[in-house]
Amino acid sequence: MDTGDIVFDIETQKSFEEVGLPHGKAGGQGNFEKLGVSVVGAYLYGENKYLTYEEHEIPAFEKLLQNAGRVIGFNIHHFDLAVLQPYISWNLKNLSTLDLMDDVKKSLGHRLYLDSLADATLGVRKSGDGLQALRWYKEGKMDEIKKYCLKDVEITKNLYEFGVKNGHVLFYSRDAGGKVAIPVAWEKPINPASPAGGPITKTNVQLKIF
Repeated sequence: MDTGDIVFDIETQKSFEEVGLPHGKAGGQGNFEKLGVSVVGAYLYGENKYLTYEEHEIPAFEKLLQNAGRVIGFNIHHFDLAVLQPYISWNLKNLSTLDLMDDVKKSLGHRLYLDSLADATLGVRKSGDGLQALRWYKEGKMDEIKKYCLKDVEITKNLYEFGVKNGHVLFYSRDAGGKVAIPVAWEKPINPASPAGGPITKTNVQLKIF
């Protein structure tokens, strides 16, 4: 059965520095598998509910992914999917995906943090940071990690839905002196020719200042 689109986020057991990946760059992508998953948080559109999975429960999440319509997240192409791949028995590149960060970067020309987009677009901020989640893992506070992870999933979901409804998301631009709208087309079908699996996006987009 098709579970519909899934929005997801993961938290790890170790930091980049602990596995020889300072700032997620040095050491090569092969070390992503060493980060380990502490918690997977997900929202299932088909069932209208949030779920969490600890490391030993990932096989259940794998079954959901196999029946997913589109898998949505923030920086999933460069982080979440790479960390999750060692737990999955098939290639996650076969998924139909939408990476909100990648799509914004295509339009804007540089990356933005989820917190920056959420603050300007939704008026909300993340409830913590990844370093705090790592400390919770070492302290065995799994419930705290789950709450933090699901908050990120909720923010990503709401940002995605805002973009679908309004055709843009917002960020604060120091140069513009206010909020700037970034055009997005997240409601459109996946572009099969796109190696990143993202939607068809415009080039030389016009950014609107609010």
